Amino acid sequence: MKFVRPVVAKAQLLVGEARKRWAAFGDLWRRSLQLRVVVSTLALSSAVVFVLGMVLQMQITNQLLNTKDEAAVRQAMASRALIQSDLVGLNPGPDSVQTRFQSAINKLAVGGAGTDATTAGAGAFEPVLADGQGANSAGRVPAVGPLDDVPRGLRDMVENGGEATQIHTVQRGGKATTLFVVGLPMSTTARSMQLYLIFPLTAEQRTAEVVQSTLAVGGIVLLILLALIANLVTRQVVRPVRQAAEVAERFADGTLHERMHVVGEDDVARLAESFNEMAESIQAQFKQLEEFGQLQRRFTSDVSHELRTPLTTVRMAADVLHASREQFPAGLARSTELLVDELDRFESLLGDLLEISRLDAGVEELTAEQVDIRVLARRAHDSVRAISTSAGSPVVLDLPDSELVAELDSRRVERILRNLLANAIDHGEGQPVELTMRGNDDAVAITVRDHGVGLRQGEAELVFSRFWRADPSRNRRTGGTGLGLSISLEDARLHGGWLEAWGEPGHGAVFRLTLPRRHGEEVRHSPLPLAPAIALEPIAVVEEPAVAEEPEEVELTEAEITWQPAEPVDGTPAAEVSEEVR
Repeated sequence: MKFVRPVVAKAQLLVGEARKRWAAFGDLWRRSLQLRVVVSTLALSSAVVFVLGMVLQMQITNQLLNTKDEAAVRQAMASRALIQSDLVGLNPGPDSVQTRFQSAINKLAVGGAGTDATTAGAGAFEPVLADGQGANSAGRVPAVGPLDDVPRGLRDMVENGGEATQIHTVQRGGKATTLFVVGLPMSTTARSMQLYLIFPLTAEQRTAEVVQSTLAVGGIVLLILLALIANLVTRQVVRPVRQAAEVAERFADGTLHERMHVVGEDDVARLAESFNEMAESIQAQFKQLEEFGQLQRRFTSDVSHELRTPLTTVRMAADVLHASREQFPAGLARSTELLVDELDRFESLLGDLLEISRLDAGVEELTAEQVDIRVLARRAHDSVRAISTSAGSPVVLDLPDSELVAELDSRRVERILRNLLANAIDHGEGQPVELTMRGNDDAVAITVRDHGVGLRQGEAELVFSRFWRADPSRNRRTGGTGLGLSISLEDARLHGGWLEAWGEPGHGAVFRLTLPRRHGEEVRHSPLPLAPAIALEPIAVVEEPAVAEEPEEVELTEAEITWQPAEPVDGTPAAEVSEEVR
């Protein structure tokens, strides 16, 4: 047993090594066009060479045998004519038969008598004379020569008066020897005799072996040459393609000045010229788009900043009018209230535009700190409580029982949750809005689901576009600027997280925010699924009570009680903003 374990371990090691090598070869096969072309050419060439070699060998062997057959038959005819006169009037007695047979055989063996140019190709042979009808009581046939080397079937055919040839293999000296046997009947006055000529095929076998080895060596050399030629030809085509791939990769990485080297005027050269022209066009378009983007960002930033001053003046005047609205007539007082509401919306739009311009410019930075995300969810819930009550869409919080701490920018994450909740309430059609939070060791996920009209196919990618609305004719309750989801997506990317959307018509929509628990780490999996399990029954409408909803009591820690409002997007200190609001 102790000898079996090392053998099994060695076998497993060899199997593992073979699998690794096979996997490496598979990767190389998939990635290398040159290898596939060379191997395919070699395989097809091997099949062609093998078939051609077999055909050539069969043709040469058949030609040798046909030549041997014709020459041997002519030799047998000449030998029979030579000794025919010696056997006429042969006495059927055994002694006289044996003597006359030996005399005839000696006559054939003396100096190749009876041969001419037509029979010279037959080669050496061994004659056999036999009297098939003169067998004695012991069954022995009077014969001279190696009669045992003549096959029984051939003897029967010749004894019956026929002429026949046969290739036969016998054992001589412990080796198998192939013989070509020709049998002819000989007529005498007494009875018919049989003449057999045995031709060894040793020379023909050696010739066939030489031809076979020559074809094998020639085929191997031909395959090697074909492989080298295929490799050389493929390399001439693949090398420019590889260079083009490398240049394209560097071009995609941002090195827009990369170009292919053009040599000659062939198809590859035209490909390089076309690639260079395409690169020039793309570089010009990139430059144009970059300039346009910079101009657009600068325009947005400058206009937003320039509008802050007149907006502040208008805001001050509107606040004065709003404070004195009780002294105005009813129509003028209502106009004052509408003016203040629109100024609030205009101020929010300016803030979003400034935030977008900073995100586009790449100057935004995260102020990451350890925060319990449950607190941010409750704050976002409190900030949308009023519109939730007015819309009749209660927000249901599903938070973990224990604290869920992550390293993030609390202002940005709270803004994301506030935007998602406001968007869900606006499209919830009076149905409940569900906020679910879960976390693991690496990430935390928050989903906000509404049960409203949902999203059509393809709209899940468009919801994060700036100023995009699924249905422009809808009457919005939140008065959004159309930039909330775009800013939320950029805030999620700043944290290294995801913000994704899912929706089905009639089943509502889901937005999932996934953030790493430690700043700088990569998120690989989300603790919550994006697509929910769609219920078969329609969602029941939740009737809201007529009375005002009591505010939810939230227990805050001492650190949360002393929390200060975040800095506004225009850089105004928080204290000044609070004072201005008061």
